[in-house]
Amino acid sequence: MKAKREEELIQLQGKLERPPIAFHAHHVADLVLDTTDEIVIFTKSVINEGTGYDTSTGIFTAPVGGLYQFSVHTCVYKGMYAYIGIVLEGKVIAADMNYDKDHFTCSAFGAIARVKSGEKVWVKSTVSDSVRKLYQDSHRMITFSGMLVNN
Repeated sequence: MKAKREEELIQLQGKLERPPIAFHAHHVADLVLDTTDEIVIFTKSVINEGTGYDTSTGIFTAPVGGLYQFSVHTCVYKGMYAYIGIVLEGKVIAADMNYDKDHFTCSAFGAIARVKSGEKVWVKSTVSDSVRKLYQDSHRMITFSGMLVNN
């Protein structure tokens, strides 16, 4: 009886433990958004718990299934536009447009989504041409973050 209870407790503990899954990436090498559906690749990872974010592709692959929260922060040159979307398995789940005629400007947006283990999430340009350009400097960082909220 005691062995059975111990086994049940071990199984319950395994269900309660949530693996630490979180990433925060910044620095975009290619700031020009001249191709529709172009993946925005954030090349520097500040944190990558669970190793789901790939700095070479810009794609987060969920190590475990669950409810995730994602956020994106972008900045654009004055007079330039940025149409950006958060994509889950090819479908845009959140989108933003950023523009100001006279000033550099930044904006942020996010999404909460149920993601299955192995599914992919990324940021992409949803509209493109020669006046689509991101901006970053030491005071304005372009970022992409995500974390497992509940599994």
